[in-house]
Formats: sequence, structure tokens, C-alpha cells
Amino acid sequence: MIDILGTFVVAFLIGLTGALVPGPTLVATIQTSIKGGWSMGPKVTVGHIIIESIVFILIFLGISATAMKFSGMIAGIGGTTLLVFGILTIRESFTARLDRGVQSPTDNPYIAGVITGLTNPYFWIWWLTIGGMLLVSALQGGIILAITFMLGHWTADAGWLTLVSASIHKGKVILTERGYKHALILCGLFLIFFGIYYLMTASILQR
Repeated sequence: MIDILGTFVVAFLIGLTGALVPGPTLVATIQTSIKGGWSMGPKVTVGHIIIESIVFILIFLGISATAMKFSGMIAGIGGTTLLVFGILTIRESFTARLDRGVQSPTDNPYIAGVITGLTNPYFWIWWLTIGGMLLVSALQGGIILAITFMLGHWTADAGWLTLVSASIHKGKVILTERGYKHALILCGLFLIFFGIYYLMTASILQR
């Protein structure tokens, strides 16, 4: 029970760091929310989940059988990546904006969630490094932990995008630019903390 809860919390917090970073999915949420209201956030998330479900299946089928053999290397690469992403996230916080001046690829929030996932390089980099490493670690504890990881990750996506869409619908009363920047800084610090943790884990596993 503790492992399940811990996996969910870690997946939620690290998933939140990925969700907060400015990108096409955030843009799509903002643009569709201007016309469609707060419900656009959850709808964009559904489209995003479709793509990530495919990623989950591919990782599960392709890596789960050999994950234990490379656990030390995975932890080392993942830890280094977490540190880099943490530093970049903090740097991004100084110039990040909830900008309405860009366009969503489509007015359909479900399709927007799919398209922005497929076409966003950051999405693939995140899953090939941080997300993949964490999912493989969860798979080592069994399919239940892996599913728990994904649920935690999706809860972060849904929570963040719903907050954004509600804020846009209410004229940014809920989420201010300043609050957004502070959230990015906290996420960056959290990534750095976990990066150090996984690097320490890698050194132990490789002894």
C-alpha cells in the first residue's frame, strides 16, 4: 500500500513538472478555453492520455522483461536528465508566460491533445528520459505499480490543464503569471532533488 501511494505521489509531482513546462499542449488548452470554458482542460487531457497510453504499452512490451538488468544505468541516465531538466525549468521560469497570442492546431480539444503530444519534441524527450526511467522503475515492482504511476501522471496533467482552462475562463483570477513562475521554480527544485536521489541510487546499484 505504501509503495502504491508513494508511486502515485512521485508520479504526480514529477508529472506536474512536465505538464507545467510551456508547450503546444498548454497553448491548445488556453486557446480552446477562451471559447469553450473550463471543460476544455479535461478534454485536451483525454487526447493527451491517448498518446501516452500508446507510449505506456510500447515501453511495457519492449522494456519490462529486461528492465532489471539495466536498473543502475537507467537510474544514472534518468538522474542526470532530471538534474538538467530541473535547471532548465528554473531558467524557463524567468520568461514563462501564459500567453494567449499563439494558436491551437485545432478547435477540437480532444484532437488538439493528440496532435500536440505527437508533434511536441519535449514530449518525446521527456518520455525517452525521465518518464521512461520512472516507468521502468515502477515496472520492476509489477504491473500494478506501473499503472499507478500512469494514473498519478495523468492526474497531474488533468489537474494542471483544468486549472489553466478555469483560469482563462475566469480571466486568470485563479492562476496569475507570478504564481505560474513560482510553480515552475518549485518544480525545477523538485526535479533537481530527485535527480540527486536517482544518481545516488545508481551509484549503489552499480557497486
